[in-house]
Amino acid sequence: MRRRVLLIVLDGVGIGALPDAGAYGDDGANTLAHALQTAGHYSLPFFTMCGLGRLLPDGMLPFVSAPLASWGILQEVSAGKDTVVGHWEMMGVPTLNPFPTFPHGFPSDLIMSFERAIGRKTLGNIVASGTEIIEQLGEEHLRTGFPIVYTSADSVFQIAAHEKMVPLEELYRYCRQARALLTGELAVARVIARPFNGEPGHFVRTAGRQDYPLPPPGTTVLDILTAHGIAVTALGKIVDIFVGRGITHYNHTPHNAETMKALEGWLAAKEPGFCFVNFGDFDMLWGHRRLPLEFVHSLEEVDKGLSNIAQRLKEDDLLIITADHGNDPTFLTHTDHTREQVPVLVYAPGKSGHFLGVRPSLADAGATVLAAFQLPISIPGQPLI
Repeated sequence: MRRRVLLIVLDGVGIGALPDAGAYGDDGANTLAHALQTAGHYSLPFFTMCGLGRLLPDGMLPFVSAPLASWGILQEVSAGKDTVVGHWEMMGVPTLNPFPTFPHGFPSDLIMSFERAIGRKTLGNIVASGTEIIEQLGEEHLRTGFPIVYTSADSVFQIAAHEKMVPLEELYRYCRQARALLTGELAVARVIARPFNGEPGHFVRTAGRQDYPLPPPGTTVLDILTAHGIAVTALGKIVDIFVGRGITHYNHTPHNAETMKALEGWLAAKEPGFCFVNFGDFDMLWGHRRLPLEFVHSLEEVDKGLSNIAQRLKEDDLLIITADHGNDPTFLTHTDHTREQVPVLVYAPGKSGHFLGVRPSLADAGATVLAAFQLPISIPGQPLI
């Protein structure tokens, strides 16, 4: 089959609190609506023509009587509000038991074991925002050479280090050591390298971030596709999220602009297969930093890029656009992800759109991919179209 299927994940672009959001401290969150309300002026013609406005409060986007795409909402069943659990569920492996979190820092014996493994003391071991902790401890890190360990409301073990003090490969070695230690009850979803540069008072995180997640505990859509000889291309941080499993080609693009360029290159090659794309700036740069204006500007840029992509699709191609969780840039209670449902748009050239309803799992996106390639639906999801 010569079909091409694209699944675009707008990382962190939720569209309203899930019914259980209160258990996560996220009542009232709505990433997309609140960001647009704050911006006031914006232009999203492609998302508008695809029917996104029908999922938002009246007047936020122009009403389109006959959208180009089918539109709906996906609700997450997994326990958590993290990138890993969202993408895993999307690919048919929901996380029903939450990963461990450490709201008071990691156990002292774990930190001591980690320090022995890397041959250095550490700083931090607290819950903190990534930008705040490097401002707080960056100068001491430069003086001592000790890496900064911190966590968040998510199940993560994060290691920050200045690139002039700890070269990237050394930081990545630290992360691999931590990953090896974080097992059993300590098995966090991700270990994350957080390099930064700059001077005290002007530290800036760099593009050398790298994630070390656990492997998915079950068979994913990616595994199924590659087992049937279908090429799977991963753009952005997808390759990290799935530990490279079920992926035949990848480009670990650091930001949205590079990811869009890589997507255009994949499309220009005119090879059949599945392209799984994560646009991460909404989450990494703007959501966590609570910058709604920049969030919306980034959305406008992606809107332009996807409009160009859609115009180049052929009759047998399929474009699915969705998200993995929320990260409300106006939410001031905390700077973590927000527990939200997500939009889904399905564009099939030449086909009319319709309302998809509120769907009970992100896995419906993965089931749609399998159906598009005429493969049996062996995951807990139902095709959207």
